[in-house]
Amino acid sequence: MTKSELRKKYKSLRESFSTNEIEEKSLAIANHLVKMNVWNKTYFHLFLTIEEQKEVDTEFILQVLAGKDKEIVVSKSDFATFEMTHYLLTDNTKFKKNNYNIPEPIDGIEVPVSKIEVVFVPLLAYDLNGNRVGYGKGFYDKFLSKCNPETIKIGLSFFESEETIEDISVTDIKLDFCVTPNGVISF
Repeated sequence: MTKSELRKKYKSLRESFSTNEIEEKSLAIANHLVKMNVWNKTYFHLFLTIEEQKEVDTEFILQVLAGKDKEIVVSKSDFATFEMTHYLLTDNTKFKKNNYNIPEPIDGIEVPVSKIEVVFVPLLAYDLNGNRVGYGKGFYDKFLSKCNPETIKIGLSFFESEETIEDISVTDIKLDFCVTPNGVISF
């Protein structure tokens, strides 16, 4: 299937989930993450859930990161440039939803991309080769292309993989892992 077809398919599948199903599946994902060999890192980039899109609820992961005393990095999106600015999450961080309902920090301590060691990546679909489909604006591909080659890229998905995504581009950045309610897939 193409990215466009996959976006429609997985938005529709997510739409059918109840709040309880999202919570259960998100908790299962967080429980699998805890078992991964990434906890020796310090700087973790986490996307904040767009509830209206029925995304994986990252609150559980946020609690794990805070409990492990990790530096948590969150982003603000610039829809003119399709770039993200990254901020350290602190007790003083205030959030505001943007026009796309993405919770974003209003301001804060900026974190350079070079410091980020692990990125939890939002997605709609992914394939057996670690290719992913997002919402189509390219924010994460731009961001991940600037990360260090050693940065660990972990997709979070309610679903199992597609066999292949037909229209992969040279600018698409592959995942290293994807975590689902059923376990961890390594690419």
